[in-house]
Amino acid sequence: MKYPIGIQDFESIINDGYAYIDKTALIYQLITEGKIYFLSRPRRFGKSLLVSTLKNYFLGKKELFKGLAIDSLEKEWKKYPVFHIDFNGSNFTKPEVLEEVIEKFLADQEEIYGRNPNSRDTGSRFKDILKAAHEKTGLRAVVLIDEYDKPLLDVLDTGVSITIDGERLL
Repeated sequence: MKYPIGIQDFESIINDGYAYIDKTALIYQLITEGKIYFLSRPRRFGKSLLVSTLKNYFLGKKELFKGLAIDSLEKEWKKYPVFHIDFNGSNFTKPEVLEEVIEKFLADQEEIYGRNPNSRDTGSRFKDILKAAHEKTGLRAVVLIDEYDKPLLDVLDTGVSITIDGERLL
C-alpha cells in the first residue's frame, strides 16, 4: 500500500494508486447543504487535499470518484466554472508580490471570460469575471482559495506591510 505523504493533489492520489480515506460522503453533504464556507484548520490537516478534491468534483471529473461514496450520491456531475487560487509558492515578504499574484490570477481569468473595461479595481474585476462565468455557463461559480493565510504568515512580525489597491491591510 502506497501512502500519499506530502501529496495534496486528489487527482494524483487516485490516478497513482495511493491510499485514500473516503470522506466524499461528507464532501457531498457539505456541497449540497450550504453555499459559502470558510474552513480553518491547523497546518497539515488536509485543507489543500480537500480543496483539490472539491476542485475535481466541481470540474465534473466523475471518473476520479469511481468507487467512492460520492459516486453513488451525485447524479448530475455538472462542470462548474472553478476559480482556484493558491497562495503557496510565493514569497510575500516583497511588498509587490501579493498584488502581482492576484493580478496574474485576474488576468488569466479575463483571458477566458473577458474584461469589463469599466472595472478598475481588483474587487470589481473579480465580480465581473464571476458574473461573466455565470452568464457563459448558466452555473454559479466556485471560488476555492488555498493557503489563504500564507501572505500574512510570511510577513507576520517582519515589519513588512501588505497593500492591495493602495489600501494597507497589514
